[in-house]
Amino acid sequence: MADNPYSSLPDHRFWRKAVASLPPFALDPIIATPFKISPRDKVATAGSCFAQEIAHRLQQSGYHYYLPERPPEGMSAAEAERRNYSMYSCRYGNLYTTTQLLQLIQRAYGDFTPDLDVWTTDDGRVVDPFRPRIEPDGYASAEEMRADRVRHFAAVREMIETMDVFVFTFGLTECWRHKSDGAVLQLAPGVAGGDYDPRSYEFWNMTVGEVVRDFLASADLIQAKNPNARMILSVSPVSIIATSEDRHVLVSNSASKAILRAAADEVVRSRENIAYFPSYDLVTAAPNAARFYGDDTRRINSFGIDRTMRMFFDHFTSRPTDQQGAFQALQLDVAAEAKSNARVVCDEEAIESA
Repeated sequence: MADNPYSSLPDHRFWRKAVASLPPFALDPIIATPFKISPRDKVATAGSCFAQEIAHRLQQSGYHYYLPERPPEGMSAAEAERRNYSMYSCRYGNLYTTTQLLQLIQRAYGDFTPDLDVWTTDDGRVVDPFRPRIEPDGYASAEEMRADRVRHFAAVREMIETMDVFVFTFGLTECWRHKSDGAVLQLAPGVAGGDYDPRSYEFWNMTVGEVVRDFLASADLIQAKNPNARMILSVSPVSIIATSEDRHVLVSNSASKAILRAAADEVVRSRENIAYFPSYDLVTAAPNAARFYGDDTRRINSFGIDRTMRMFFDHFTSRPTDQQGAFQALQLDVAAEAKSNARVVCDEEAIESA
């Protein structure tokens, strides 16, 4: 048989050999990674709610999950959890879009000051429009909220300048923004504070080019402050909860995830220090989807999280999973995982209760 470009390719390049002929538990789409995380590396996380799963496992596994923004001294662990400390490395809440990440960095360094300052809730409390659920009871005054924002920005700067690895998960393309300056919100106005006024706010659905543009701009700002920072990028397999497009939510979800996955591919191709973690690819693969999604067919169950994070530790850490610490962290403890899953905070879920 004549040679052709596919004649001598390895097995992992062929669907029949690398997917169809393997049992689902043996699927592993990672061939190589450009770097490894050591137990001493300061690993920071941000992004959509799926990024919290990585944060939880790093905390459990003996690796250095980096927390520059810590609860005040004397605050109980239960209260700190209630007030969203350690959800991510800093208390920014979910950063669903790459524009949110970019504008957070710009705001932390004083390069962007949005026109929008505060929102109020129905009971008269004050919330931060860019992380409206971070304080579950809101703030007593705008001054209290602004003071907390100053502390938050200081922690974000510390994280950027001193972290070793930054893990970011692409979550959404749909967002709401303030018309006057394009400031992107975490949640639509009126869901967790503020009032929806179409004269002041607009819906926006990002394109591949916009997702890529804003993440690369964020990466460049991070590199300027911390040239040694390495990054791991993933796409959340968690489906959107609602769409503002005039179409079925299933169609919007497919479009959004396709945009994010294409954008992730462009980003990784353009930067040597950014690696791709294929959590989305593993979870949504036909042999796995029915096993990995929960009863709501939207969020990932404990088995899916366990398998996905085992892949992360197998490839992105310097310690193999059969060594004591990491192996113990990766065993499936149903009760512990159920509790962990329940703690994952998806701010967009407030849409259904607003």
